[in-house]
Amino acid sequence: MSNKAELIQEMLDMQAKFIAYENSGEFDAEDYYVGEWKEYRARYAELTEEVRGIASKEVNFWK
Repeated sequence: MSNKAELIQEMLDMQAKFIAYENSGEFDAEDYYVGEWKEYRARYAELTEEVRGIASKEVNFWK
């Protein structure tokens, strides 16, 4: 699996984990923004930036 595919898979796994959390009825916005989910959001943002960078290089192969 390519690096981009691995990153996307990690993002999908994270989304599934969050959806399960949200559907559990235990969702707490405070935990999401300043609690234990803060690291989740930071990691997800890091992954999106990395995937965007890879995709941009693929599309703009002449640069």
